[in-house]
Amino acid sequence: MSRNTDILLTALAPAVWGSTYLVTTEALPAGYPVTMAALRALPAGLLLLAFTRCLPPLAWLGRVFLLGSFNFAVFWALLFVAAYRLPGGVAATLGALQAMMVIFMARGWLGTPIRARAVAAAAAGVLGVALLLVGRDAALDPVGVAAGLGGAASMAAGTVLSRKWQPPVSALSFTAWQLTAGGLILLPFALIMEPALPPLTTMNLAGLVWLGLIGAAASYALWFRGVARIEPGAVSMLGMMSPVTAVLLGWAVLGQSLTLLQGLGAVVVLGSVWLGQRANRAATSAPERPEADPDPER
Repeated sequence: MSRNTDILLTALAPAVWGSTYLVTTEALPAGYPVTMAALRALPAGLLLLAFTRCLPPLAWLGRVFLLGSFNFAVFWALLFVAAYRLPGGVAATLGALQAMMVIFMARGWLGTPIRARAVAAAAAGVLGVALLLVGRDAALDPVGVAAGLGGAASMAAGTVLSRKWQPPVSALSFTAWQLTAGGLILLPFALIMEPALPPLTTMNLAGLVWLGLIGAAASYALWFRGVARIEPGAVSMLGMMSPVTAVLLGWAVLGQSLTLLQGLGAVVVLGSVWLGQRANRAATSAPERPEADPDPER
């Protein structure tokens, strides 16, 4: 399969994630960020485990739970906090900093060289996302900002480590392991930290089904597949598709206005994604998949 096809398939994941802000604010009960994250992760992970019938080896459990923490438990809990306390576009802008974080984390953990064009593309992407927010309610809540930055750092670490640690299983199984681990980590915190949920409405259940099956199980399988095939910096730039989707959904579904400057922001974001793919392209046109390391102690 060509690299361009890999990029397109991987880009579908953050495009779907852009709906998280809309679904969270319009379809889920407010005030239960950890519970919502647990209900998004654990059922989807268990369903995928039942489908793939592939359990992680004992030697991989430590890595699986660490990845589940970074990619799901910590990231989603903070994401829901940011979504509840900030306008969706502001939360997305903070999340866009993930691409910059990945560049420097990949240097430290994978030895990937820092390319000036990659840094420029990441910075342009953040600027483009910020332009998308002009004319919108951009009130800043300190807790929400901290949650947004922390979530970006958590996802960046999870992306780089998912590239570094590649188990000899399918992307679907790898996704199932991490979703289940993340959900198990979140569950006790949800029970301790938050009150019991009120009776869920049909809209609440529909939102959870969308976020769990499409926004988690399906989209993350595509994401981890891409992480295994594409350079970390290039993959992280695809995450810029999420705020673009969030703003377009706000316009199409919620009737929010789109200004000329916001349109320019969308063009800048898409241009930065394209530049990021070129800047992060490996020397060979088809980079090799990292060799699986079945022994986490090595």
